[in-house]
Amino acid sequence: MKDFNLLGLSGSLRKGSWNTRLLHEAARLGDARLTLADLRLPLYDGDLEDAEGIPRAVEALAAQVAEADAVLIATPEYNQCFSGVLKNALDWVSRVKGNPWRDKPVGIVSAAAGRAGGARAQYALRLAMTPFRPRLLTGPEVMVAAAEDQFDENGHLTGGNYARLLTLLVEGLKEATGKG
Repeated sequence: MKDFNLLGLSGSLRKGSWNTRLLHEAARLGDARLTLADLRLPLYDGDLEDAEGIPRAVEALAAQVAEADAVLIATPEYNQCFSGVLKNALDWVSRVKGNPWRDKPVGIVSAAAGRAGGARAQYALRLAMTPFRPRLLTGPEVMVAAAEDQFDENGHLTGGNYARLLTLLVEGLKEATGKG
């Protein structure tokens, strides 16, 4: 029975995203119930916030973060950094009263076309998460390089040591919540 509630944030909105596949694979390998967050949020705009308040979609995302046992963030690497989609979501959630990230177990993974597998994006994302004070797992690092060649037709990882590392990361998230 899947009693571990994992919230997945994919920094790629693209249909067929390798990072979204990676989140599904993490849930499958880690025997977790995955909820994918909807990061199709309006661009952060202080004037919009002043005029209309926090958008419902942002409130919903913050509630999902708060309610999840753990969060797994999958980021592509765009121009040596994580995606604007993720940055926008982090900026919006930072405006919600309270801090749903505080002490929340969080893992970071990446899948990218390049040979570094999104390493620079992960490092930048770790830095961006620091002000929120989550329980950010430092490893194992899962950086899927040449991602187009690493998944089979069912979306399962096929290459390298990635499946083992991803399993260990989800196990680490479970341990951080006391469900391991």
